[in-house]
This record gives sequence, C-alpha cells and structure tokens, in this order.
Amino acid sequence: MGGEHGALAVTDLALRRELLAGYELDTDRSRLDLERVHRWLSTDAYWAMGRSMDVLRRAVEGSASFGVYAPDGAQVGFARLITDGATFGWLCDVYIDRAARGLGLGTALANAIVDAVEPMELKRLMLITADAHEVYATAGFVVAPNPEQLMARIAPTA
Repeated sequence: MGGEHGALAVTDLALRRELLAGYELDTDRSRLDLERVHRWLSTDAYWAMGRSMDVLRRAVEGSASFGVYAPDGAQVGFARLITDGATFGWLCDVYIDRAARGLGLGTALANAIVDAVEPMELKRLMLITADAHEVYATAGFVVAPNPEQLMARIAPTA
C-alpha cells in the first residue's frame, strides 16, 4: 500500500460506505456513469462548461473518483481528488445532481473525502468554489490564508 515510506497512493482510496438515508459513496470507477457525469459537468458546472468526454475520461484516470449513489443505485453525485499522497491534495469536480440537492449529500461527500485522506496527513488539501463555502467549511476548509501568495497559470482556453 503506497510508497516506500507507507504513504497512501491515490489508487489506495478504496472506499464504499453509506453517506446518509441509504445514499452511498463508492470509489469503484466501474460504477461511474461517465455519460451522466459528463452531462452534469459540461452543461451545468460553471468551472467545466463544454468539457469534452475525452478530457473527463483522462481526468478520471488520473484521479481518485468518488461516486454518490441513490438507494436505487442511480448515480447522483461525483467528485475527484488529485493528490501525491504525501503533502498535497486538490478536490475538484464536486457535483450533486440538482434533483438530489438539499439533502446534505454535498456536505456528506466533502466530509467523507476529508476522512478518507486523513491517514495521508496531507499538509494542504485545497479546492476552489464560487458558491459553496458553507458546504466545505463543515469539512474543515477555510478561505486560503495569505491569498496573495497563491498563484495560478490559467490556460487561455480553460
């Protein structure tokens, strides 16, 4: 499991557990409904509008992916985590289907991901949000200290 120093790799994040009210979190990629996830992200997520299916597939392959499933097995949520398993993680593409919002699934998902990476002892786990600060605050996220130190290189087509 992980590297020579015992660090957990992103591929070690095998997790399946109940979130709430019969909804389930699962990291099994074979359960992901990528067509549904692509529709959500490319048409309804401000940060991923127009994202191609090819880009989504490559992103999923390079990340730990978390699916959220309704009691009937239908996928109702998604998130990805990119990490080196030792010092840094980036939580992204967090999405809950509009019909399933308001049930606490986003908050439960964020908390479950934070719990899952706790053994990694990451120094920083980061994300960007325009409108869900309260969801992530419950999982311990705060506005980045010293934002003047944070830099980004944004591709012109992003």
